[in-house]
Amino acid sequence: MLMLTTFDPDNFLFRVLAAGASGFLPKTAEPEQLIDAVTAVSAGDGLLSPEVTRRVIERSVSTPAPTTPAAPELEQLTERELEVLRLVATGASNSEIAGDLFVGEATVKTHVSNLLSKLGIRDRIHAVIWAYENGVVSIGQQDRTG
Repeated sequence: MLMLTTFDPDNFLFRVLAAGASGFLPKTAEPEQLIDAVTAVSAGDGLLSPEVTRRVIERSVSTPAPTTPAAPELEQLTERELEVLRLVATGASNSEIAGDLFVGEATVKTHVSNLLSKLGIRDRIHAVIWAYENGVVSIGQQDRTG
């Protein structure tokens, strides 16, 4: 689901994402952005507009991280899949992950697909949320070196 709205995203952004939205754009988005978003969401990826991404980061930084026990689903992931999840959660693209891990983009896509399946999540946006909620990465962990 792609949310296109005229409303201030702070009011319901996180509820919409929790309900399953994979994309969030303001109605003022340029036509090219809308096309890119529809393409990304239909391919199983997630997409947030730059201003929404900024708000998500600001809220994440201002909200203390809850202490959560390790999720049992983490045991299903290989070390490489966990490494890929950490990189996805810090905002790295498939191309950047491939460069960091010295593998091809197709290999990264396979790892991402496997970890999404194992964790029961549908796209990268929800993988990022899951990683933060389950302590795989923490607020302020922006570098891709882990």
